Amino acid sequence: MALIKKQLEVTLSIPKIAFIAMAVLCLFPFISAPIALILGFSITLFFGHPFESETTKLTPILLQLSVVGMGFGMNLNSAIEVGKTGILLTICTLTTVLLLGFVLTKLFKVDHKVGFLISVGTAICGGSAIAATSPLVKAKTQQISVSLAAVFVLNAIALLIFPAIGKLLHLTQEQFGLWCAVAIQDTSSVVGASSKYGTKALEIATTVKLARALWIIPVSLFSIRRFKTKETRLKIPYFIAFFLLAMILNTYLPIPPVINQTILTLSKSSLIITLFLIGAGLSLPAIKSIGFKPFILAVILWIFISCSALLFIC
Repeated sequence: MALIKKQLEVTLSIPKIAFIAMAVLCLFPFISAPIALILGFSITLFFGHPFESETTKLTPILLQLSVVGMGFGMNLNSAIEVGKTGILLTICTLTTVLLLGFVLTKLFKVDHKVGFLISVGTAICGGSAIAATSPLVKAKTQQISVSLAAVFVLNAIALLIFPAIGKLLHLTQEQFGLWCAVAIQDTSSVVGASSKYGTKALEIATTVKLARALWIIPVSLFSIRRFKTKETRLKIPYFIAFFLLAMILNTYLPIPPVINQTILTLSKSSLIITLFLIGAGLSLPAIKSIGFKPFILAVILWIFISCSALLFIC
């Protein structure tokens, strides 16, 4: 009996050991962002997710720390110039995607809250926008999970194929960074794809994406009005303020290069781990739960924003 119990404990610990081993592997420099995402998905596919509740809480924290740390590698004056370039594109794509999402939700007879969450996630910043607006529209757990699953699947695809498309079309780092910031939803995938393309692409993509994330606030207010909820607390992404502070410090203070480089290295490692954890959250049941019509809605909106942004940039 004791031997059977010991063997059972060893068997149960294998998924945890494998998960931790893959997470540690992601700290090595030869593991890129797309590989980390694939490793996370693979480990869940074969062994399940032994730390699901823990990583759900840890993932957004790591992402925010990664983004803030990257602010120490960016110049505020350059960011302002980039912001001027991207603001018109941001306003046009955001408005158009929300309107198109409303029409397609009616046309495909998708649940109106699921359609709205997918539209908001596509228009602004993926999971963060969905998480911010879902309590305001009083979305149910299933509605939220379907919306998140659709966005996460498309983010994973974009993370893998966008760098190849950028090189195929001979996009400059500036063009690719702007395209990523508009066409890829989640900040983690934006940073992952742009970092693979180049340092300048990463700087532009992160800056424009975080500026785009500020639109969560007015869209959240619109959500309250549209769905007639009395909920007034908004989940404002406060980490953006710390990102801006890091940029200001890096621009105007004589910070030793060794400190900046250390912070940037830690931030990139944190980002790779974050992508591994996001990949681990993409289980087959979550993907299957998307359903046909909501997924088609998400794909159409994603293709529209990707193509229209690319035409604008080129």
